[in-house]
Amino acid sequence: MNATMTTATAGRATPAPFKDAVRLQHSVLATLEKRTLIWLAQRMPAAVNSDHLTILALAAMMGAGLSYWLAQWTPAGLVLVIVFLAINWFGDSLDGTLARVRQCPRPRYGYYVDHVVDAVGAVFLFGGLALSGYMSAPVAAVLLIAYFLLCLEVYLATNSLGEFRMSFIGIGPTELRILLAIGNLALLVHPMATVFGHTFKLFDVGGVVGAIGLAGTFVYSAVRNTRTLYRAEPMPGRRSA
Repeated sequence: MNATMTTATAGRATPAPFKDAVRLQHSVLATLEKRTLIWLAQRMPAAVNSDHLTILALAAMMGAGLSYWLAQWTPAGLVLVIVFLAINWFGDSLDGTLARVRQCPRPRYGYYVDHVVDAVGAVFLFGGLALSGYMSAPVAAVLLIAYFLLCLEVYLATNSLGEFRMSFIGIGPTELRILLAIGNLALLVHPMATVFGHTFKLFDVGGVVGAIGLAGTFVYSAVRNTRTLYRAEPMPGRRSA
């Protein structure tokens, strides 16, 4: 066998050596959330494993998207979204913690599957928003693009720098779920918002603000990480600053 074939055997790919990235989680609720998740993981029935929780998280996010679609006919859909967001938090946040508490982590598998599930869930969530009547389709599309841009930058930085940044300016996935739930409650009372004398859908205003925030965070993080990598690997003949 050719000695250069180090990543494939008999046509089957062999995973390259993997080093788990340092998790950077500095959100407002990070400390309380970590304690809660460990408490829940220690009391989870043995029959439940991390894969079950990942599937639950995906099903819940799909349910949230379908609930937004339902909301075009009944406000009950907005309440259901909040319920499914809570279930999604339970599954999505607890699957990795459960594996670590039981000392059976699968870092490669978990990292890959978790983010594939997140991507699919995001499509359902923002797609549901676009169909809900509470957010226009163009705003939902721009928000989804901005979200995916930031996710892409985080994933690239994880592999390039060995740091998995899970929050920015004190806001992580849990805080985003809470903000979205609060927004849903606000929709039940005031579905419209007045800005500079003009009336817009409340979630269109929130979506634009959110997209700007996500895009700005993407640019800031990309510039910062590019600078860090350039200093680590300067052009030939130049010394790093």
